[in-house]
Amino acid sequence: MSASKKLIATALGSVVAMGLIAAPAGAAEKEKCYGIAKAGKNDCASATGAHSCAGQAKVDNDNGDWRYVAKGSCEKMGGNAQAPAPKK
Repeated sequence: MSASKKLIATALGSVVAMGLIAAPAGAAEKEKCYGIAKAGKNDCASATGAHSCAGQAKVDNDNGDWRYVAKGSCEKMGGNAQAPAPKK
């Protein structure tokens, strides 16, 4: 295999692996629930652009911060399955 083909195969493998890592186990049975994350306990970046990583929520129940929850349970928990509009 040529060096360029090896590089492409390695890059493609990395992209596939990143996709598998980014999705939580059982992602098909889960949904994002906005407005329920406690400070420092969000699962990923804020939908409003306030921060770009998990664990960076500054306040409890910010509408832009989310957690993965079982499908159908978000509204029962007081959250919203729809992301808020990003801040401008």
